[in-house]
Amino acid sequence: MKRTVVKLKKGDGLLVRREARPRRARRIGKGQLKAHALEVFSRLKHTHPDAHCELDHETPLQLLVATILSAQCTDKRVNMVTPLLFRTFPTAAALANAPKDKLEEMIKSTGFFRNKTKSLIGLGKALVERHDGEVPDSMDALVKLPGVGRKTANVILGNAFRKNEGVVVDTHVGRLSARLGLSKQTDPVKIEEDLMLLF
Repeated sequence: MKRTVVKLKKGDGLLVRREARPRRARRIGKGQLKAHALEVFSRLKHTHPDAHCELDHETPLQLLVATILSAQCTDKRVNMVTPLLFRTFPTAAALANAPKDKLEEMIKSTGFFRNKTKSLIGLGKALVERHDGEVPDSMDALVKLPGVGRKTANVILGNAFRKNEGVVVDTHVGRLSARLGLSKQTDPVKIEEDLMLLF
């Protein structure tokens, strides 16, 4: 077993700890994997008892809009944009009829604003036409909406409807799943499948 050499470097009056090389995932036998996963979950729950969705929202529609905006953007930036957005377009019908240029200007700072504008207007129209303006509470219906994939659907189901039908796999969950030995997959859907078998 090799040890990771830790070097201490003095910079700007602070002592900075640096690892010489990245840590590798430890090897865990198949029989021990579920117990290991439950231990990881228990530790996370203990160290982060108040974990919650960082996107500010009051309704399922607001969470859905904020989650779409969060693609390639920080939650902090999205939370700066959404108060005015939610006041201006409070319903699916209002979103469906939003002037494209006005919506683009409002969400420009979130990046990929043209694609997101198209998704949000399409989302508003789909919700009005197929769901009476309400956000559906099933995976099948959610993933058929413009701009909504499994990750977004899992965020909505878990946070707005308290339904756990899957695992939200973003780049961080994917990276940590590999590092903790919970999944060897690189595809988010396959990582989600591996994690669902464990929890």
